[in-house]
Amino acid sequence: MTRLELVFISAPAMGNLVPIVEFANLLTKHHPRFSATLFIITMSQRPLLNTYAQSLASTSPTNIRFLRLPPVDPPAPDDYQSSVGFLSLLIQKHTSHVRDALLQLTPTESTDSTRDSVRLAGLFVDMFSTHIIDVAAELSIPCYLFFASPASFLGFMLHLSQFDSEEELSIPSYKNPVPRCVLPNLVMKGNDGFSWISQHARRYRETKGIVVNTFEELEPHAVQSLSRDSKLPPVYPIGPILDLNGSAQWNPNPTQYKLIMEWLDQQPLASVVLLCFGSLGSLKATQVEQIAIGLERARVRFLWALREPPKSQLEDPMDFENHENVLPDGFLERTAGIGLVCGWVPQAKLLAHKAIGGFVSHCGWNSILESLWYGVPIATWPLYAEQQMNAFEMVKELSLAVEIRLNYRMGGDLVWAEEVERGVRFLMNDADEIRRKVKKMSEKCKIALMENGSSYSMLMSLIEELTS
Repeated sequence: MTRLELVFISAPAMGNLVPIVEFANLLTKHHPRFSATLFIITMSQRPLLNTYAQSLASTSPTNIRFLRLPPVDPPAPDDYQSSVGFLSLLIQKHTSHVRDALLQLTPTESTDSTRDSVRLAGLFVDMFSTHIIDVAAELSIPCYLFFASPASFLGFMLHLSQFDSEEELSIPSYKNPVPRCVLPNLVMKGNDGFSWISQHARRYRETKGIVVNTFEELEPHAVQSLSRDSKLPPVYPIGPILDLNGSAQWNPNPTQYKLIMEWLDQQPLASVVLLCFGSLGSLKATQVEQIAIGLERARVRFLWALREPPKSQLEDPMDFENHENVLPDGFLERTAGIGLVCGWVPQAKLLAHKAIGGFVSHCGWNSILESLWYGVPIATWPLYAEQQMNAFEMVKELSLAVEIRLNYRMGGDLVWAEEVERGVRFLMNDADEIRRKVKKMSEKCKIALMENGSSYSMLMSLIEELTS
């Protein structure tokens, strides 16, 4: 029997790597002939990513292996102006290593007739790895795109070059006009993000298919708009693809995790609001103070993952050594009965806890899917990447979230204590209609993945394509 090898590569960022690992898991579980190899790019500035990558070998099935690509010299600061520029150039520098690794995987003639043969059935690149499409073409390997952001944002990227300077944009993948104020920083004039995003998006059309981590019931308008694009390869919405264990399996601070779970076990049902801003999210001290004042005034139970801003553009945020140094005097003492401030947390595990009733989120797409899976309503506080557009979609397009801000940007204007108080109170006490819709979408999440569900059917179509 011919074994079918699938290869995956993503940018070195938690929001990109985690879902593509889970996608590899999903494919290998659904077909006995599939095995998977994931090429891992690491960065010394991102220890959390490296810890996760190191844990994969010991926690993954035997038919999935992880190959760490050799290090390269990072792009020179003069060569890029944005994070997407840096990541794109970094992946480009790995092109020769990817080619060499693929050649090692390419089957050779064997004189042993009893040995199973191997065929490279597909190479999956992510949204910033389009340079690897050329390697796939050279080696005659079918190449697919794995898109870890919503279908609506994929539609935005595909039409980016057509936009003008209007204050509101008409984008086919959105029902409503999209205000310019929610466009990502990375496509604003003044840096190289616009040209990089446009270049990547043009190359998406060269792939054999596009897998999107979404499902038709969540984004019906966006999915249908993509299917009507005759110049686009087949689109497979097969989400939600989730890592529901999260960092609980490789948590860098297990003692803190144990304390958090013990504290949550003591709280009433759906009484706690979780504030968590993602693997790269952090806030300045002035903003931290406003959140603290707002939480204290709101008088709701809270769990707040608070992290220190990174020292440089490419580094991860770090846990504070002492939260008292950044919080208002006496805050921890005054809120000791109702609140807990901590560092990095296994977010999915917390959202699964019965005590969590609301989620103040940066609106990363993985976080949105996790919250919908567990039926926890979100209050939007976007920070970077496409998160402003995700927040706009959740609030204005889908009516599945409460708005604190749609257009906040990391290091931008302050969200004042009054806004925090109002948003958190409404989320926890008054958002009954949104809570009802989120619970209903949670049911649809699970049905989509069941046999004959929309995502399951799309997955079967993709598997048929890969095995043909």
